[in-house]
Amino acid sequence: MRARIYQPARNAMTSGMAKTRQWVLEYAQGSAREVDPLMGWTSSDDTQSQVRLRFDSKEAALDYAKAHGIEASVSEPHKRKPNLRPRGYGENFATNRRGPWTH
Repeated sequence: MRARIYQPARNAMTSGMAKTRQWVLEYAQGSAREVDPLMGWTSSDDTQSQVRLRFDSKEAALDYAKAHGIEASVSEPHKRKPNLRPRGYGENFATNRRGPWTH
């Protein structure tokens, strides 16, 4: 059984970092998907592809995979540089600004 261990990226629609701190073990797809001729739904007989396990650390995910005989590949995350200004958003409305506030 093959699996992939990765740390999910943040949602592109938000600036928040929720659900990106944990590591995920996700099984690879074991069989091809098929289209049901009557309804047109896509289905598969592989139920392992629906399983996603979450861990607090990469080491915990690797230990789980090793203990259960799962061949896992690790994808390291691409860390982004934090976009923090020295005084933050409140600086826009400060009374002691050095220059005039304009758009």
